[in-house]
Amino acid sequence: MVFSNAKSYRRDPNVPLIVPLVNTSHLNIIPQQHALHSPPIKKGFIVTNANCSTTGVVIPLAALERAFGPIESCIITTLQAISGAGYPGVPSLDIFDNVVPYISGEEEKIEWETLKILGELSDAGDGNLSFDMHARTPLRVSASCTRVPVMEGHTETVSVRFARRPAPSPQQVSEALAAFIPVVQSAGCPSAPRHAIWVHEEPDRPQPRLDRTFQQGAGVSVGRVRQCSVLDIKFVVLSNNVNIGAATSSIMNAEMAILKGLVTL
Repeated sequence: MVFSNAKSYRRDPNVPLIVPLVNTSHLNIIPQQHALHSPPIKKGFIVTNANCSTTGVVIPLAALERAFGPIESCIITTLQAISGAGYPGVPSLDIFDNVVPYISGEEEKIEWETLKILGELSDAGDGNLSFDMHARTPLRVSASCTRVPVMEGHTETVSVRFARRPAPSPQQVSEALAAFIPVVQSAGCPSAPRHAIWVHEEPDRPQPRLDRTFQQGAGVSVGRVRQCSVLDIKFVVLSNNVNIGAATSSIMNAEMAILKGLVTL
C-alpha cells in the first residue's frame, strides 16, 4: 500500500487524489484499482495527496461548498515558500529581496487538481466509478503562482463566486469556515487537527511566521474574509506546505484507510 506525495499518479483515472480534510470518500475507488490491475490484486494500491498549494486552498473551498452550495468561479494568487521547491530549492541570489512570478507547472496543477478533489466520485455508466471533475456544476479556477522569500508556509489570496444567489455575507462565510468538521476529525484520525480551519479576526493575519506551526501545521488558517467587488467573497489562507501540504496529508490518508478497513494491521 503506497501513500504518495509525488505527482506521478495524481491524474490516473483510478487513483484517488485526496486532501484528507476534504475528500476521503474518494478512497472508495480502491476496490476498482484492485479489480482493474493486471492481474487483479487483493491488497496493494496507491493513494496520492495533492500539490501543496492546492491543498491549502481546497480546504476552505470545500467548507464553503458544503455550507453554501457550488462555487462557480475562483481566482487564486499564491505566495509560496522556498521550501516548497525542494532541495536544493531556489538559488539564494534569485529569491533574496525578490518575488519570482513563475513556478513551472504549478498553476496548471492547482487548476486541475481542485476539480478532481472537489468533484464527485460517481458511476461512469459502465459499472465503474469515475471522478467527475466537478462537471455537474462547472467550476472555473484561475491561478497565478509566485515564489517569495519565506522559509515555510504558503499564503494564498482567494476570491470566489457562488452559484447560489444571493451570495452569503462575509460573516456567514467566516462562521461556516470556523464550523467546518471534516470526516477525519469525526472518525478519530490521530493526526487530524482540532480545528480544520482557524479563522482570524485580526486584520493582519494569518502570517507565516506567526501561524504556520499552529496545530503542528495540520490545519489551515484563514483571515481577511470580506466582500469582493468583482466576485462575491475574498479571503487569505495560510497552510504549512511541509505538513498539511505534504507528509501530514499522507499520514492522515493512511490513518483513514486503516479506519475504513482498507489496511489491516
